[in-house]
Amino acid sequence: MKKIIVFALLFTSMLTFAATKVEVYYFHYSRRCATCNAVEEVTKKTISESFASQFKKREITFKSINLDDDSSETLAKKCKVEGQALLVMGNGKRIDLTDKAFMYARTSPEKLKAEVKKAIDSLL
Repeated sequence: MKKIIVFALLFTSMLTFAATKVEVYYFHYSRRCATCNAVEEVTKKTISESFASQFKKREITFKSINLDDDSSETLAKKCKVEGQALLVMGNGKRIDLTDKAFMYARTSPEKLKAEVKKAIDSLL
C-alpha cells in the first residue's frame, strides 16, 4: 500500500513540473493611444486563438497591467519593467517583444501574431 501511495505522489509531482506555465504581460499606462490598444488586442487574440486549450487551462496567461496603479509596482520590479512593455515569460526566461509589438500591432498585426506565437512556442 505504501508503494502505491509513494508512486502516486511521485507521478503527481512529475505532472506538476511537466506543465509549463507561460505568462504574457502587457504593461501600459492609463492614457493609451490606438497602437497601445492594438498591442493588447492582437496579443490577447493570438493567445486565445492559437493556444486555446493552454489558455483555457491557464497554462498560458495574459495579463494587462496598468503602470499607473500602485498595485502594479511589485510586478513591474519583478519583471524589470520601467515603461510600456510586452513580455513573454516562462522557464526562467524573459522575452521582450515591446519593439516588435509597437512596430507591427497596427500596420502588420500578422507579424506581431507570428512573433507572439514564436516566443510562446520557444518556452513550451
